[in-house]
Amino acid sequence: MGDRGGAGGSRRRRTGSRPSSQGGGGGGGPAAAAEEEVRDVGAGGDAPASAPAPEKDKDGEADADCGHRDLRCHRLQDSLFSSDSGFSNYRGILNWCVVMLILSNARLFLENLIKYGILVDPIQVVSLFLKDPYSWPALCLVIAANAFAVAAFQVEKRLAVGALTEQAGLLLHTANLATILCLPAAVAFLLESITPVGSVLALAVYTILFLKLFSYRDVNLWCREHRARAKAKAGKKANGAAAQRTGAVSYPDNLTYRDLYYFLFAPTLCYELNFPRSPRIRKRFLLRRLFEMLFFTQLQVGLIQQWMVPTIQNSMKPFKDMDYSRIIERLLKLAVPNHLIWLIFFYWLFHSCLNALAELMQFGDREFYRDWWNSESVTYFWQNWNIPVHKWCLRHFYKPMLRRGYSKWVASTGVFLASAFFHEYLVSIPLRMFRPWAFTGMMAQIPLAWIVSRFFRGNYGNAAVWLSLIIGQPVAVLMYVHDYYVLHHEAPVAGA
Repeated sequence: MGDRGGAGGSRRRRTGSRPSSQGGGGGGGPAAAAEEEVRDVGAGGDAPASAPAPEKDKDGEADADCGHRDLRCHRLQDSLFSSDSGFSNYRGILNWCVVMLILSNARLFLENLIKYGILVDPIQVVSLFLKDPYSWPALCLVIAANAFAVAAFQVEKRLAVGALTEQAGLLLHTANLATILCLPAAVAFLLESITPVGSVLALAVYTILFLKLFSYRDVNLWCREHRARAKAKAGKKANGAAAQRTGAVSYPDNLTYRDLYYFLFAPTLCYELNFPRSPRIRKRFLLRRLFEMLFFTQLQVGLIQQWMVPTIQNSMKPFKDMDYSRIIERLLKLAVPNHLIWLIFFYWLFHSCLNALAELMQFGDREFYRDWWNSESVTYFWQNWNIPVHKWCLRHFYKPMLRRGYSKWVASTGVFLASAFFHEYLVSIPLRMFRPWAFTGMMAQIPLAWIVSRFFRGNYGNAAVWLSLIIGQPVAVLMYVHDYYVLHHEAPVAGA
């Protein structure tokens, strides 16, 4: 019988009918019978191996009601877009979003070219930095910044040998740091030959110098306090021997001009006696970063001249007429180029420029940013998009306030206040007008952070963070441009 079943199965395969595994066929050997029983039991049935085969229709197909497991095509499962499905591979959708973003931006840019023509003018870029080719006030301010660095260094040298008391040193450092902020602001505000762009660059250099020298003073103070405690415990010699064995620099051997200027040019705001160093300069890596710096500089300038400037100019009339529908339309139209330029600026500064500088100086710590684009809260964004500033605020502002007994909320508010001050400092003074838009925008991050953390979670929180970045920045830009236009263009006309 097994032979006949086998022969029958062979004949069916030769004639094109389905094999017995599809539920048809009669008979079969012991192995076939065992397999049949396993299938029936697995499908929920309890038929023995000797059960009669299901009947066939006239075409030789098995009856659909046979209950065999391999005839089932459905199972309990969720759709892929359901959260319960566990599916997370949306790479294709992400690529589609990128393609659509590129196409939409390309369409807007082509419309801009057709409407305005080519507006990119390299000569105009030079005029943004210089009014008079024989007068370079911004560059002179940058060179003069060396005097403040040397002054801080000399104060620390005298504090190290005990020639100054800590109170006198604190007073001198405070005067030096206050002058760092006030002198360039006065020059930028009073000197007519300096341009707004030149003022921004000079004030940015002085702001960085302020933060660096603040850290330089703090770390050296901590070293003196540690040395005093070591003397009290009679462990000075042991500590010095350990430093010599490891090759590390110890206080006060760090007080040299070489050490100071390495810190001033290093891509960090936090001072250390012994920075991590990379073993060598990678020439190919450095050349790629330098090429990116050059390319993205040209791209940013071109996008600002070609795309943002016409949009901003066309926004002045709706602002003047207080046409709110047109203002909203112009705001949304400005949001696309503004956000694109901001993203390019982020990559240019935090990846290309800082990595190129770190490679030249063999500076080992290259964590200039973290995954802020995955931020599900406003707080996470501000903690991860600018790591050098975040480290400085945490080390020299937030933690010292906690040690003095302040609560975390008060310390966080203090950090946002300091950040708001410097944002306004870098915008209002170069424009020679005091408007609170940058300060208000930064302080608004505090209630915004509470709202996002309270009402939005996961992807919704990430979307809220992105929306605040995309919409918030153009609002500030339009407010400053409108006020600057009214102050410098309409006011003289009205006076005439």
